[in-house]
Amino acid sequence: MKLSVKTPLVLMGLVACTGATQMDNGVLTGTVERVWEDGFSLNTGDRSIRVDSWSVCGDNTRQNVSVGDELTLEGEFSGGEFDASAITNVNDENICSAASS
Repeated sequence: MKLSVKTPLVLMGLVACTGATQMDNGVLTGTVERVWEDGFSLNTGDRSIRVDSWSVCGDNTRQNVSVGDELTLEGEFSGGEFDASAITNVNDENICSAASS
């Protein structure tokens, strides 16, 4: 009896791709632990995540984000960090809106 390995591998590949897509995009909420010019670390309660805020704040993150700020981020995971596409504070105000000027 000859078993085909091709079908399970294709199915495993489809499941892996689908799972990765679902986990890439999302929303994170947490408290800022550390800030640098184009990013910060966010504590979500169960882990600390490195956030790339360059697309939202440029190199002005330190002027708009402080340690202890509670923020909500929209974006996706890429290369081991979360690429933020939108950042809001507890008052639902956009953070770094002045970066585009």
